[in-house]
Amino acid sequence: MNRAWFATVYRLGVKEFWSLLRDPMMLVLIAYTFTLSIYAAATAMPEPLHHATIAIVDEDDSPLSQRIADAFYAPQFRAPERITIAEVDPALDRGDYTFVLDIPPNFQRDVLAGRRPAVQLNVDATRISQAFTGGGHVQQIVAAEVGEFVAHYRGSTPAGVDLALRMRFNPNLESMWFGSLMELINNVTMLSIILTGAALLREREHGTLEHLLVMPVTPAQIMVAKVWSMGLVVLAAAWFALVFVVQRVLQVPVEGSIALFLLAAALHLFATTSLGIFLATMARTMPRFGMLLVLVLLPLQLLSGGVTPRESMPALVQDVMLVAPTTHFVSAAQAVLYRGAGIEVIWPQLLAIAVIGAVLFGISLKRFRESITGLA
Repeated sequence: MNRAWFATVYRLGVKEFWSLLRDPMMLVLIAYTFTLSIYAAATAMPEPLHHATIAIVDEDDSPLSQRIADAFYAPQFRAPERITIAEVDPALDRGDYTFVLDIPPNFQRDVLAGRRPAVQLNVDATRISQAFTGGGHVQQIVAAEVGEFVAHYRGSTPAGVDLALRMRFNPNLESMWFGSLMELINNVTMLSIILTGAALLREREHGTLEHLLVMPVTPAQIMVAKVWSMGLVVLAAAWFALVFVVQRVLQVPVEGSIALFLLAAALHLFATTSLGIFLATMARTMPRFGMLLVLVLLPLQLLSGGVTPRESMPALVQDVMLVAPTTHFVSAAQAVLYRGAGIEVIWPQLLAIAVIGAVLFGISLKRFRESITGLA
């Protein structure tokens, strides 16, 4: 390969850019995938305890009941409102509150006396996402405050083990942090396969592939041009989505190096764009290509660790998915974006992606040459 070879690849890649610009549906897909799709995935995920509304009926009006009321704070709860017992049913009927906590009279006196007074929690179960887990959280908060109050009053701690929980990387368990970044990672895979496959099928359907074959270009040059051009489009869109949509619009913090993430994404795009060309040579038409995408994308996204942890999957599935580039890309991206890992941590994943990409490129190039033999 000499300078002229790379110059031809560059010009063919520029041709791919112009072809993409003349395809308005693909441009709309790119814009939607890296803007509204990420925003919707982040904000539509259920927030079990995010600004949950709670009211407190304090019939005891004691230091302990006040301490319990002060224990509910943002971002899980909104500031508790004090209401009377007569306002409970009308407020729940109107949907004013998800939780109403009723602290009975003489609550502090009964607690200090060693009795077990009952605290009533009324839950609006029509708000299922919050009601499902909220009751347990309220119970834990009340039990913790009562335990600390009794220990301080009696001058000793209750028997048992004191478990101190510290949440790393996502202290408030914000599902938006997970949803936005994982949607970005999954969209990189999806769009790179679609763009390269559609680029090849578009030329086949329009008859321009035959025109290329009569020119002094090789199948390798045609394939490399599609890989680098469509990969660059997806890489630029991913950078824009990460910086402007995820960090600025959604206010999701990124712990690690964006440049390192883009390096991992570039290696991953080398593999997925090659896979897109392979699927296009198998499908031959856009409808068949769409059906193949369903069969390929779902396992790649669901079994790579982007939706559920790989450790929760059967051992056979974990072993099989090691041959997929998405498995290593998801692992590397999560380590960089969530935990701030450096290249000394993710280099095995980068190496695995590069090896898988090289294998996929070789198989796709062989298949591409065979598919155009009859056209030359």
